[in-house]
Amino acid sequence: MSRTRKNPEDNCYPKRVYRGRSAFEFKPINGGAVRLCSLDSSVAEVWVHYEKYINDEKNTDKFNSLVEQFFKSADFIELSRETQKDYHKYSNKVLPVFGRMNPNSIKPEHIRKYMDMRGLKSRTQANREKTFMSRVFRWGYERGMVKLNPCQGVKQFKEKARERYITDREYDALYQSSPLLVQVAMELAYLCCARQQDVLSLKKDQLMEAGIYIKQGKTGKSQIKGWSDRLRTVIAMASDLPLDDDVSSLFIVHQQNGRAYTRDGFNSRWRKAKEQAAINNPELSFDFTFHDLKAKGISDLDGTLQEKQKISGHKNIGQTARYDRKVEIVPVVGNQK
Repeated sequence: MSRTRKNPEDNCYPKRVYRGRSAFEFKPINGGAVRLCSLDSSVAEVWVHYEKYINDEKNTDKFNSLVEQFFKSADFIELSRETQKDYHKYSNKVLPVFGRMNPNSIKPEHIRKYMDMRGLKSRTQANREKTFMSRVFRWGYERGMVKLNPCQGVKQFKEKARERYITDREYDALYQSSPLLVQVAMELAYLCCARQQDVLSLKKDQLMEAGIYIKQGKTGKSQIKGWSDRLRTVIAMASDLPLDDDVSSLFIVHQQNGRAYTRDGFNSRWRKAKEQAAINNPELSFDFTFHDLKAKGISDLDGTLQEKQKISGHKNIGQTARYDRKVEIVPVVGNQK
């Protein structure tokens, strides 16, 4: 039974809502006070703030809330900008399914069922979304927010390693059909065996006497890519990228306003370049990704896998092997040296 209010006029307010010194307050059963709104608020406004608070409280035990807290955490903020964007994208897929569930009621069999259904359309995306959920659960488990990580022990789909090698003819055809922006980015990715984000984030102060200093965003490996005549030519080409009047840029690959290109912004120009190349060269296939340029660079390097690993900056030789895609030419019987 609720306590009788001192002022009968306050009976119009929700239960456990009282006038404080400077605001209307909700007083939970376990003590304390939660500010709802100022004392000059109308009865309707008090009810609106009360219901919002109650609804928010009801949702704190949902997976939605756990994800929101993770997105506000230092762990998330320390991730690269592109990884953050990917995680938000993955959350848009998993939250409609798991968002209103209590995290502790999500079991491995639920994760498995989701992956099986999602895998019908894209096994790769199913794996990425499961990895995202596992990251959230691991973060919550370490902070006592959940009892376990239901993703642990759930097998991911086996992903077929990409084997697409961009031939010199395909590369040249795309290069000739591309605007200056795409040409510069292609050459940097190929010559430096660099990821797209490392290319788009390159700054002019990374140009050194010995070469281009690159700290890989994925592995953290720092390298100086030594100058070659072709690499110097690319940097000279980049200086011709258009800029608005009285605008300068810190970036090597930049927009007309001087800012760096986002992944989505550059990819739209990359797709248009491939579409134009396909029109100009209908006999060729351009079904490769920008990331395949790095694989072409590693494949075209001379030397052993160990030597290629050192140049590529990979943590282990297995990673390098996945990028080494050029088909090996072997002698026939009787033609061995």
